[in-house]
Order: sequence, then structure tokens, then C-alpha cells
Amino acid sequence: MTTTPEILSTEETTTLPPFNSTPNFSEPASEAPKDKSRVGLLITSAALISLFGGAVGGAVGYTVAESNSSSSITVATGGSATPVAGSIAAVAAAVQPSVVQLNVSGSQGEGTGTGFVVSSDGYIVTNNHVVGDAGDGGTIDVTFVDGSTATGKLVGANPGYDIAVVKVDRNDLTALTLGSSDAVNVGDTAIAIGSPLGLQGTVTSGIISALDRPVTAGGQGDTAYINAIQTDAAINPGNSGGPLVNAMGEVIGVNSAIATLGMGDASGNIGLGFSIPIDTAKRIVDEIINTGTSQTPIIGVQLDMSFAGPGGAIAEVTPGSPADTAGLQEGDVITKVEGNLISDSTALIVAIRSNAPGDQIELTVLRNGQTLTVPLTLTAAEPTS
Repeated sequence: MTTTPEILSTEETTTLPPFNSTPNFSEPASEAPKDKSRVGLLITSAALISLFGGAVGGAVGYTVAESNSSSSITVATGGSATPVAGSIAAVAAAVQPSVVQLNVSGSQGEGTGTGFVVSSDGYIVTNNHVVGDAGDGGTIDVTFVDGSTATGKLVGANPGYDIAVVKVDRNDLTALTLGSSDAVNVGDTAIAIGSPLGLQGTVTSGIISALDRPVTAGGQGDTAYINAIQTDAAINPGNSGGPLVNAMGEVIGVNSAIATLGMGDASGNIGLGFSIPIDTAKRIVDEIINTGTSQTPIIGVQLDMSFAGPGGAIAEVTPGSPADTAGLQEGDVITKVEGNLISDSTALIVAIRSNAPGDQIELTVLRNGQTLTVPLTLTAAEPTS
């Protein structure tokens, strides 16, 4: 029997399929997958981690289409330089000044990612797997769209949610408006802005492809469990930590992971990008800004990770935990959270982490062939050292 550590704590490192058809996940995208023998999709962090030196942007090749035709070309000289209101161009023009490129160095090497401003006095949101390594004597260089730069300081991070906050010494910044991920519908317009492959200010667009995708992501040994928004807007290495916005320019997600085919060096966009819902990220960001840390909710059990589902099977109940108080037992299978079906252990973890410590949730539990309804109040995991 294989078990996890204390469920829903930030110490979990088990790598699991995010949903039924998807194999395992990897470290940041520029590293070769450790298990190349498995065929299928691979979820990987969307940060660009450059361990080989040199500027990433310089590695991107450009070609010019040439023609020997003598046909004349007419070049338009008129037109308006002002984007049409409500267009993707207008959204991009409004959002870009608040999106930054993060060049990070640390013990794991150097890399490039993205962040976005959430307050005028210098707070920037990004992924933990982009800047987490800088907390141990590393550096964070922040570049704004106008070319100005600043030194960033890591305020705090929560690896379990893959969220981090960086602070720069400026008080003249324009903050993005945070929307509501609960208001997002499949088919809505989705726009991603960031620094894929070090190309700052890149704008891609698409739609919301799916909601509530259980995805694991992260890097540098940390595993994040995300109840993700899926989009077909092109997201590539370096987009990590950047905003996914709606047609009104409101942030609805934090871009965090991409899916690849898991074969060879196929680590680029294939129309499967995943973002942390902003409603989840917002709580983590507020706590980090106010206290320097944040809380992760737990129910207080270990799961049998060999259980194929549906549902999550309890291998052990922690004495004195919410699960213990609620009467959960070893061998119980949690099949629903708040009435939503649970496909496997990963789905159970992300469903719990969509809530906050102190929230009361309702679990549907299968015990010896009988279905039980169990109310339970979440508590916070013990902080890690």
C-alpha cells in the first residue's frame, strides 16, 4: 500500500496524473522529461528554466520570406493606431503595462518567467516555481514593458498552490483588476500575456477550454495541486506566473502549467494550458502580502495512492484532525466533495485546496457498501520550516 504524507500539506511531493487520460508530470519545461518511456500527455511548468547559460531570446531563430517576383506591393499608410474598444488589441494595450518579466537566478540555475502587478506600491504575483529558488540567496530582476527595471524581493510563497509574491521598491505602478474565476464559462475569451522563451510582452488568445481540471505542477521538488482553468490560448515556457485575462482585461487565472506530448523535446504549446483560478490565488496572495506566509487547508488523513478510484481511499486518519473529529475511518472512500464527484486522489486534494482553513465542507463517503454524508471543518496545515 502506498500512502502520501499528511494530505493537503505543503510537504506532499507525490506526482500524480491530473485527470484520467494524462500520464505523469515533469519538472520545468526546459529540462528533459525524466521518464521518456511513457507515451501520452505531460504536464509541465510553464516557466523557462535556462540551466545552460546565454540569453534565451537569442536562441530563437527568425527567417525572412523572400520572393523573386517582380509584382509591386501596395503599402497602406493610413489607418488608426488606436485599438478598437473591446478588441483583443485594446485589452492587450490596457494590460501590458502591468505585466513584467522576471529574470531569476538561484541555486538551481537561471530562468525567465512572468508576473503581474496587483498593487500600485510594488506587489507582483507570479508562480512559486518561477521565483521560489531566489529565496535562498538568489536574485530577481524585474523588467517592465517600458524597459525600466527594478530589483525584486521575494515576500513569500506557497508551493502547494504554486503562488508567490514579489515586491519592488516603486509606488507608481498600475495594478490589474482581479476578476472572478467563478464567473468564467467554457467558451469565454481568454488572453494570456507574458514572456514565453524570453520574448517579453507576447500576447496570445483563445478560449476557456475546460474548468476544474485537477492538475499537478511546480518545480524544484515542490508539487502544487491546482483545480485548474484550461485554455487553448498559447502558453509556452516563460509564460509561468503571467495573467490569464478575460475580454474585459480582468485577471481570471495565473498561468502555471502546460501539457506536452511527452516525447523527445516537445515542450511547447499544443493548445493545452492550465491556470490557477484567481479566486483561489487571491486568498493566498492576500495572506502573503499581509503576513509573509499563507495557509493550506487539510482534512487530516493519508491517502492510499495506489487506489485507482473513483474517489480517494483513506489509508490513515490523523488523531485529533478534522477527519478524526468527523468520524472518518481507515478504508473509507471519499467519492464527493460538496456534491462534486471525485475521480481520484489528486482530484480530492485539489477539491479540498479550493477552500480555505475554517470552511465547512460536506463529504460523501463510501464505507462498507454504505453511503454516508459527513460534514467537516477544514483546518490549516502546520507551517513547514
